[in-house]
Formats: sequence, C-alpha cells, structure tokens
Amino acid sequence: MLPGINSTIARPCWSHTLSYRMNENPLLLLVLIATGVYVTHLWWTDFTAARSGTPVANPMFPGSTPAGMRAVLIAALGAGVILAAETFGEIALGIDAEQSEITVLFGLYTLVAAFIEEIIFRGFLVVDKRGRSALLGGIVGASVLFALLHPFLWKWDDDGFAFTLTAKGWFSFAAVLAGSLWFYACRFATWNPNRSLLPCFAAHLTKNAGVFAIKAFAGFVSGLW
Repeated sequence: MLPGINSTIARPCWSHTLSYRMNENPLLLLVLIATGVYVTHLWWTDFTAARSGTPVANPMFPGSTPAGMRAVLIAALGAGVILAAETFGEIALGIDAEQSEITVLFGLYTLVAAFIEEIIFRGFLVVDKRGRSALLGGIVGASVLFALLHPFLWKWDDDGFAFTLTAKGWFSFAAVLAGSLWFYACRFATWNPNRSLLPCFAAHLTKNAGVFAIKAFAGFVSGLW
C-alpha cells in the first residue's frame, strides 16, 4: 500500500482520549472541530495584532508572531520528507497492510487538530528562558509525551486497556516522535527568529493533509461522515 501511513491523522492525540470511536461519532467530531476553530480564531486575533505592528500587551497564546514565507516553506518541506520516509519505511518493513479507514469529516477534524496540537505542545509545552539545555530537554520530553498519547503502543476499546508493542506500533511511535521533534525545530530554528507557530502549523498541516490525500487516493476514505 502506498497508503500505509496510520499516523497522526488517524488518531490525533489531543482528543483521542475522549473516545476511541471518534471516526464513528460525527456529532463529537463536529463539536471538536468547532472548538478547534474557535481556539484557532483566538490565536489568529493575537497574530493579526502582532502583524499589524500593534501587538497585544499580554497575548493569550504563545507564538502568535509573524514568520516569513521561507520559514513556512522549509517547515512544510521537512514534514513532507518525514511523511515520505514513514510511507516507504512501512512498505520496506512489510507492515503497510495495517491500514485504517477514515471519513471525510474525520479528515477535516485532523486538519483542525493540527492547530490545537501545535498551540498546546509547540506553544505552551515549552521550557523557555532557562537555558538551551532546559529547552532541548523539554522538547525531547514533550515529544515523547506527544508520541505516547497517540495509540500506537497501546489501545483502549471494548475489551479494556492493553499494550500493543508490535513492530507497527514502535514504527508509528517513532514516526510521530520524529514529527514532533521537527515541529519543535520549526518553532525554535534560526530561520524562525520570531518563534512563530506559523511554520509549525504549516508542517503539521502538510503531514496530516498528505496522509489524508494518500488514504483518499488508495480508497481508504469511506464516506463523508
């Protein structure tokens, strides 16, 4: 399968803990999408104020600062490379047949989830102004947490909680961890001097949209909702 990716887009971490059947619950998805759009709107309000030259004295959200197109493109390109490596890695390891189906509504939700995950992790979960070592340590720790929250090394269904320490689970965990580290790099790299979240959004959206496109091309998108 070229569509072998079963990563962040399949089960975004920030709300999977609410229900492991979100793909089968359109109402819940609509509520989560609406909440995500609202929170993103609040971030955008801070961003537009900063971009206009009249930043809010105490902005509600971190990273609501401008970023150049070069930073956005680098971030998106890096995410594309990670997605390609994950796709062909699954094929090479022979674990690409483990695929999940999603709906169009769930795919839309994953795009909104990308904004919320970036605001929470790359925005708030940052050890800042305590030195480079603390910053890097915090990035690694938060990235491990980010990857663990995705249900690849565990599952929670009608049979209860169980670990799934399979080759597929470890590979997908590693792929999400690599993605998180890249998203953090997009925030704190020298080519993003304002530490804007815009490149992080671009990277995460590229990853999730790319996975959705692969699934749709291969016939793993089943219905609108």
